[in-house]
Amino acid sequence: MRIKKSLMLLSLAALVVFPGCKSSGSASETSVPASTTPSPVESGKPTPTPASTPTSSSPPASQGTSASVAMKKVTAVRLADPKAGWIGGDGWLAHTDNAGADWKVQYTGKGTIRQIFALNGQEAWAVQGDSNNLLATTDGGKSWSATGGHLPSSAFLHFVSKQEAFSGNGQTKDGGKTWTTLAVPEGISGDSYFHDAKNGWAARQKGANIEVLRTQDGGQHWSTVMTKPTVASVTGTIIRSAGADDAWVAFIGESGMTQTSYSLFHTRDGGKNWQTVLVNSTAGGGPAPGFPMEGSAGPKNTGSKPGPLYVASPDVAFMAGLCPACDKPVTVGSTTDGGKTWVNGKQSFTGYGDPLLAIADAKQGWLITNDNEQPSVMYTTSDGGVTWKSVHTFDAPK
Repeated sequence: MRIKKSLMLLSLAALVVFPGCKSSGSASETSVPASTTPSPVESGKPTPTPASTPTSSSPPASQGTSASVAMKKVTAVRLADPKAGWIGGDGWLAHTDNAGADWKVQYTGKGTIRQIFALNGQEAWAVQGDSNNLLATTDGGKSWSATGGHLPSSAFLHFVSKQEAFSGNGQTKDGGKTWTTLAVPEGISGDSYFHDAKNGWAARQKGANIEVLRTQDGGQHWSTVMTKPTVASVTGTIIRSAGADDAWVAFIGESGMTQTSYSLFHTRDGGKNWQTVLVNSTAGGGPAPGFPMEGSAGPKNTGSKPGPLYVASPDVAFMAGLCPACDKPVTVGSTTDGGKTWVNGKQSFTGYGDPLLAIADAKQGWLITNDNEQPSVMYTTSDGGVTWKSVHTFDAPK
């Protein structure tokens, strides 16, 4: 068994583990970080953030071809439907309309693509470079152009209309040109998540408890909707929402021996009731946040630390598990009943870099594995992750 450098996650954006892991044999959205600096207190009315001035890291869009651009390590993915979607890498964006069998490079420019979000098959956005410049297309990627703005943070980006989007507690109403800041509670861990202009979620550790907080008025007032005592310290969180009253909240705990503990909770009624989805305590990382030292009640994801979390609906969520000490370190588990049951996939995959997930529904999704020495590989499933099929091998990283 060969030993590789351990994987560290989210940074999320914007989504572990047990003592054991498999060595043979399948996600915005963004790996979960092992640690996240708490956000500062924000209060008062939203304040405008001026649009960025285009620089060398946000050049005019240029067209590329698959033959002229090396599609090496894939850093972002988003599907518009099970057959069509986009991926990005260091200085390029590419599109497929046959579920990844073939790709056409649509854009080349400076800066690594950090995130992609597709509102539909025609309208999509990409976050580019360390300064989070925002690119956009309205014609399915035939042309990409800089919006003139940039994300205020690296939090998960999602558009709710052509003009309105959210990234953490940042909100834009003009397609990403300018951003305002929505108020969040003091001492939150990781990024908040606003499903829309009124409904938002945040999580934190407060003393010996973990908490989930909710707002229904755009951040003006927050209420605590879940409190659980915890032994483990919280080092990060990831939040996703598939409806005004829906929230999936992962608390990342402590790490040791390439293992990281975490827990995942879900509510579909605004926080009145919570489903424990995953309780991944580990020998190296200790108990999962929200559970006692000896606590082990709850389903477990495979792997020894968390991979990306992808929420497709209030019923459907997929999450990768990572095992840095395994020959095939990537696995994928899922739920199709809102977290009441969790099914671990039986396949495992090579690739010691951060994997990526993009899920269409309960049956169909994409997985892309990465490695510093081997090419990225794309897999698809049409049976909810029971089986994954390799559909494309990208260019070698060197």
